[in-house]
Amino acid sequence: MFKQVCAFLALIIVLPIYASQSLTGVVYSKNKHAKLIPIANAKVQLHGHNHSELTDEAGRFVIELDTKQSAHADIIPHTYELHISANGFQHKNLLLNEQKINEGDLEILMATSVIEQLDVYASPLHSSTIESASAISVISDEELRNKHSSTLGDTLKSELGVHSSYFGPVSSSPILRGLDGPRVMITQNGLDVSDASRVGPDHVVSTETSTVKQIEILRGPATLLFGNGAIGGVINVVDNRVPTNTDFEADYQVSHNTVANENELSVNLTKGFDNVAVHFDAFARSSDDYKIPGEAESEDAHDDEEHEEGHEEESSGVLANTAADADGFNIGASYLFDSGYIGISFGQLNRLYGIPGHAHEEHEEEAHDEDEHEEESHEEELVQGDMQQNRVQILSEFEFDHSFITALQTKVGFTDYKHAELENGVIGTQFKNKTSQIKSDLIFAEMAGWHGALSFEYKKSDFSAQGDEAFTPASSVENTSVALLEERHLGSVLLQLGARVESISLTGEPIDVNYSALTDEQLESVPSSDNHIFDFTPISLSSGIVWDFTPGYNLGVSLTRSERAPSASELLSLGPHIGTSSFEVGSVYTIEHDGDHHELTLSSQKPELETATNAELTLRKFNGDFGFIVNVFYNTIDNFYYQNETGLLSTELFEHDEHEEHEEHEEHEEHEEHEEHEEHEEHDSELPVYITQTNNAKFYGVESQFKWQVNSALKLVLQADTIVGKLTSGEYLPRIPPHRVGINVNYQGDSWDLGLHNMYYFSQTKLAPLETETDGYNMTDIDMAYYFQMGQQDMTVFANIKNVFDVEARVHSSYLKDLTLLPARAFHLGIRGKF
Repeated sequence: MFKQVCAFLALIIVLPIYASQSLTGVVYSKNKHAKLIPIANAKVQLHGHNHSELTDEAGRFVIELDTKQSAHADIIPHTYELHISANGFQHKNLLLNEQKINEGDLEILMATSVIEQLDVYASPLHSSTIESASAISVISDEELRNKHSSTLGDTLKSELGVHSSYFGPVSSSPILRGLDGPRVMITQNGLDVSDASRVGPDHVVSTETSTVKQIEILRGPATLLFGNGAIGGVINVVDNRVPTNTDFEADYQVSHNTVANENELSVNLTKGFDNVAVHFDAFARSSDDYKIPGEAESEDAHDDEEHEEGHEEESSGVLANTAADADGFNIGASYLFDSGYIGISFGQLNRLYGIPGHAHEEHEEEAHDEDEHEEESHEEELVQGDMQQNRVQILSEFEFDHSFITALQTKVGFTDYKHAELENGVIGTQFKNKTSQIKSDLIFAEMAGWHGALSFEYKKSDFSAQGDEAFTPASSVENTSVALLEERHLGSVLLQLGARVESISLTGEPIDVNYSALTDEQLESVPSSDNHIFDFTPISLSSGIVWDFTPGYNLGVSLTRSERAPSASELLSLGPHIGTSSFEVGSVYTIEHDGDHHELTLSSQKPELETATNAELTLRKFNGDFGFIVNVFYNTIDNFYYQNETGLLSTELFEHDEHEEHEEHEEHEEHEEHEEHEEHEEHDSELPVYITQTNNAKFYGVESQFKWQVNSALKLVLQADTIVGKLTSGEYLPRIPPHRVGINVNYQGDSWDLGLHNMYYFSQTKLAPLETETDGYNMTDIDMAYYFQMGQQDMTVFANIKNVFDVEARVHSSYLKDLTLLPARAFHLGIRGKF
């Protein structure tokens, strides 16, 4: 055994002898006459190294190498992975050994591409948007700045297969192919954002898109590296809070949006001093109530007596209680080595925002006689969300030449999250989430043609909710996991395999510890229990191929089987949820019916893992002036956790048997409840009851995008997607986004851009029981930008018009679809500067 250990250590310990060597080459393309044209400003980078070079006007580049000779070089020969990228061209990836480097200048021919190809940071193995068996989308640079919105869901809502939960304009989360909440993981630089957005749609996602580099949307094998909660996909937000090079970068933006009198300022700065790089970014945004193009409440909402009086006049023209203030900053520093870096950052994010559609109404009553009360005045409570997050991240990456392990990437995060729901400035309910996470990825040298990464992860989250509307109890979740991702090139075929095993322990406190939202009488109806302790072992597997069947085309086929442990809120919820105007009951409970009597009991069924089997086919054409992407997917989910409307009101769920109570006692109880629990009665007395249940479900659909570069200035983009989600019994699931089709026309002049974007959303008629239909609508936007130089700055003046025709539109995937409209016509004006 000792000899084997020594042999293994001999492989991974490097005894380096440094030598000076240069990697040189020229990057060029061919025009239609087959003439070689040098490409200037192409980015040339060695994978895992901190420095990149740009080609000069002649297309030439020089990269200085510090090569290492090793006593074990004959066992593990060293290779370099070279990445070349340029706007309007296909990515080029080359594997070079030292013999190839010594032969002299590299001649690198790039092919034109109308499909933008971007590298994905979320995967430890090099990957781009066209090198995956399943669909990957990346938004960056100018496109991201044009799409940037105050919420993550609104920023991504036009991407293929991505919709928004749209809890008014102040809070929205992305929906991937009909899945959201605990099934879509949102990460920042590969680490969980660790907020409460997966608990309720009224909780904002604790990320900010105004200061980020790019946003990645992942599905398929790569998501296995993110574990439980990524069964539907991963949204990875990439920023530069931990800088990885010493290149000087600085930019700023100032803008104004008329729809809510919104003002925004953001700044980014990165600078290097020898081997030290520092970064700072900050933003501030403030807005009033949003303007809407009509009356907020739909006819279906007006049919509800709760909304009939006192709202019509206020709801037309302005969406009440949507004013918001947000600010935040990140500061970080890194120390750069020849073969890697290590850095740390601290960031803070603050948001104070109104929660539309859920203001409570207080009543002052005056007795006119013994049995009659008349309402004298009304006063609405201002319900707001107040979020603060403090976050520390430690990131590092090191490369090892001539070693069995070629790289080690480590990410550490500590997050302290607080979210308070305020009623007239007073805390009614407060959510807290403290998370510690460490993730290490080991990248292996190629062995027998296979290139792989092994990922280890530990995460612990302590979540609590206290107050009148704390619908889920305090819980603690520990997650330990290991994942393996392997890939191999077999001629024109890239084979991708993945596996992940997790150990999850969830401990939830008993219901009667925190639930002040329930009256004493209601608590008597709640079945008592000790701490809930659940242990799960999800196992996930994936396989996929990418076949370059002819130059400029490839076909991706993937099959993934993923398991997910249910969240604490899905299991243990019991209480009124202000965000959804519902009374939520977790799956550990059942409701037994005996005539008109209803009893809440503990379920005897052990919670099971949710298991998804997803098959996907992706066809891409990415060379030349015309390209396309077509995705077809079919996803079956066993033991799918979903909220089922019971048809009961919360008062019916906790009512007592009338035959067991005397009339005098009833009158006394009613009077006592009015005196002592008036506030509870306002919040949950007439809320519909939803209980989390499991059933088998399926989701399927098609996504397509076609791009045509008509000439050097004009580009046309046509896209469409459709999603169907229903139980295998045939019932449609609620809030599934409708079909849609869109067209974008972009004209780029020498110093200005013009973009026309139109998306048509079809009416949604595939409805869940008790769900109402949503009308279709046509949304048109216009983007304009003018570029110029001012001293050392690249300046951009932009003017965007959103909802040009001021249409009235409701989002079917929103809990508030009958209580709010999308914003009215908005003019967004601003200026950007970059050094």
